[in-house]
Amino acid sequence: MFNLLKKYTKDGWWAALLGPFFTICEVSLDAVIPLVMSSIIDKGIYELGGDMNYIWKQGATMVALAVLAAVLGTCSGLFSSLASTRFIRNIREAMFSKIQEFSFENIEKFPVPTIVMRMTTDMRMLRMAYVSIVRMMIRAPFNLILSAYFVFTLNPRLATIFVIAIPVLATGLILIYAKAHPLFRQMMLKFDALDGNLEENIEGIRVVKTFVREDYENDKFHSSSDSVMKAQRKAESIVILNRPFFELVMYACMIAIAWFGGRDVIAGNMTTGNFMAYLSYIRAILFALLMMSNVFLQIVMAQASVDRANEILNEEPKITDHDADPDLKVSDGSIEFRNVAFKYSDEAENDVLSDIDLKIESGEVIGILGPTGSSKTTLVQLIPRLYDVSRGEVLVGGHNVKEYKLPALRDAVAMVLQKNTLFSGTIEENMKWGDPNASHEQIVEACKYAQADDFIQAMPKKYDTDLGQGGVNVSGGQKQRLCIARALLKHPKIIILDDSTSAVDTDTDHRIQLALKEKLGGMTTIIIAQRVASVKEANRIIIMNDGKIQDIGNHDELMARNEVYRDLYNTQMEGALE
Repeated sequence: MFNLLKKYTKDGWWAALLGPFFTICEVSLDAVIPLVMSSIIDKGIYELGGDMNYIWKQGATMVALAVLAAVLGTCSGLFSSLASTRFIRNIREAMFSKIQEFSFENIEKFPVPTIVMRMTTDMRMLRMAYVSIVRMMIRAPFNLILSAYFVFTLNPRLATIFVIAIPVLATGLILIYAKAHPLFRQMMLKFDALDGNLEENIEGIRVVKTFVREDYENDKFHSSSDSVMKAQRKAESIVILNRPFFELVMYACMIAIAWFGGRDVIAGNMTTGNFMAYLSYIRAILFALLMMSNVFLQIVMAQASVDRANEILNEEPKITDHDADPDLKVSDGSIEFRNVAFKYSDEAENDVLSDIDLKIESGEVIGILGPTGSSKTTLVQLIPRLYDVSRGEVLVGGHNVKEYKLPALRDAVAMVLQKNTLFSGTIEENMKWGDPNASHEQIVEACKYAQADDFIQAMPKKYDTDLGQGGVNVSGGQKQRLCIARALLKHPKIIILDDSTSAVDTDTDHRIQLALKEKLGGMTTIIIAQRVASVKEANRIIIMNDGKIQDIGNHDELMARNEVYRDLYNTQMEGALE
């Protein structure tokens, strides 16, 4: 936690310093008040025989000190709060920036619900701990030191009571921490599961209602919620032992001090005023210890959040471009796979892709067919370095993809993925992901090529229609066409269409293919499809199976020699005729 404080409080250092400064000033004034009270009792009442002028004067001094201490305490709280919000903002932004650097392999280690929890609930707990550290962990020790000084000054013999009590308290806190910390880690994991169930249910609410699974989802959510409750109860059942344990030691100290201190007053070894001041300092010490123990437990709870934040911040991206040439740009759309093999992790036993040797000329149209699970998508994701090869190399524009800076490489490649994603905002705003500077006319043109303009024009607000989160206001086929239009606006050297027309009807698919043939002239085009008709006009068609290339040729060549391709084509043609 303190490493995070050091690293992410740089732009709010002044607030982080002013908070403790005002706290120290406040505590210093609070420490003087019991001495003034002692003076009122010993001098004003006993020595001067109830001199009201002296008593009123000292009383006014006490009030002034208390008011000034309250003002300083308010300033301390203000600056501590300001420092904590900046601190959490910096960590949250650092986590988000780090996630943007992750490769797919990194992202797969952190499911969406756990990332959301780490950037919201965990950060809220960490902020509370930060405020406690900046305020209480400065206030309490300083108050403890000042009060202890006066306690030892007023009566060193009575002070030995605390010399005995403090190790007892420290031992109890250490035992509670050791037991509670792993339980809070488990609790946060349960929260992740609960958040995952909630997110999954909301995203799939249409499916839930269609299959009448509301009761099942209620039971599942109840189970997750119950697990959170049990984990929380188990963790907090350890934490709540802190206060009764502390109060037991505290009241034992108070009783001992009242007994021995009262005997000293009766014996004349201590004045009444000093004894009252002593009791005030004792209360201050005990209160400081209580605050420190509470802060300690907050740190215990927040440590789980710190660990989870550090897991993201310390995760090393699997794909980097530190050694790449910053001036190298993709000159053309040529692609070459040289003896490529790939597996998703180093621990995996088998390769997902193997023995891939393929050369694609710039401007060529390539179709890819193959059964589900034949790694067609994985193959094309190696081109923009969404994954890195395990063996061999991939070249784009005559250079190994690792020689390019990632933005330079990926700007030259446009992908329409199997799972189409649109973002909150209007249609026009979504289209500008392809080109932030695209004019309205260019957006309309791209949508016409993608056969999206017709349904957009039928909407009341046309291109100003808000798509909602994830594009919930459009159908699957409409979403695919919008994603194709967005990719066209990028004007890439290479465009990859990964089963991007699977949700549209055959006629619309045909019109999209014709329009793309006109629009994509000169671009290297890779089309992954399930329909032979979508790749029939390609220069070459690649047949894949089990992560390997089985055959390559144009439509006529494959019809003549490849039985699998011929059977697939005939079956689909018969289905279309029927």
